[in-house]
Amino acid sequence: MSVDHPPAPGSALWVLAHPRHDSLNGHLFREGVEELSRDHEVATSDLYAMGFDPVLGQRDWGEPADRPGNLARLAGEAYSRGQTTPEIRAEHEKLARAELLVLQFPLWWYGTPAILKGWLDRTLTDSFAYDDELDPVDGMPRRYGDGGLTRRTALIVVTVGEDERTLGPRGVSGDLDSLLFPLTHGALWYVGIQALELHVVHDADGLDAAGAARETHRLRERIAALSTEQVRPFRRLRDGEYPSDLRALHPELLPGRTDLDIHRHSDPVRADLRA
Repeated sequence: MSVDHPPAPGSALWVLAHPRHDSLNGHLFREGVEELSRDHEVATSDLYAMGFDPVLGQRDWGEPADRPGNLARLAGEAYSRGQTTPEIRAEHEKLARAELLVLQFPLWWYGTPAILKGWLDRTLTDSFAYDDELDPVDGMPRRYGDGGLTRRTALIVVTVGEDERTLGPRGVSGDLDSLLFPLTHGALWYVGIQALELHVVHDADGLDAAGAARETHRLRERIAALSTEQVRPFRRLRDGEYPSDLRALHPELLPGRTDLDIHRHSDPVRADLRA
């Protein structure tokens, strides 16, 4: 069974997934951390600089590592027995403390870099971030708006090489919100972390010095105003809008629609659980 991890007010974790320190991402990372540090205690995980190993493997399953079973559950059992590797234990400690999570990365092949996907694979561990035990009242598992990491928000900072039309609702590359739905909803919301609207740097590979300065200023302004923002109003599993016998959104809600926006709640006040 997962344990609730109350965050420390004013604490943040900034995770960077970019291999070059002298890149635009590296610059935005340093500037963003500096701005966030004005009113937060900021821990960082610069994954490439750390040499973080993204590959989920036998060391994550405890001893004996070759016992049969679901791999996620084996990792959860290892966590519960205190057999988590020191590398992942350190990430757990930073994530458990953080009230705000910042994930920063370039969009590679329309998703996150492999090192960040691996960080999610290994860090959002069963029994740490979620569990399969059913709530005795409503019979629902602690997922999608519930779990071990509630009361947290996440800001996703993503640099892309295309403009807003190309990465838009009718763009040839697809809509960026939809492309990152597996991250905002399938990973973060799954364990109870509420995502803010994306912070996107378009045409990142073609910015000149003036453009980089503009994006630095825009990121600093965004960070300074985060406390005034509303989170993405995703629907909670426990609210009964996904009946357990259907495993899908109730047919009376938005009938006929199949787009991903059906999973957003129409009432942002109800959806904002941070209070």
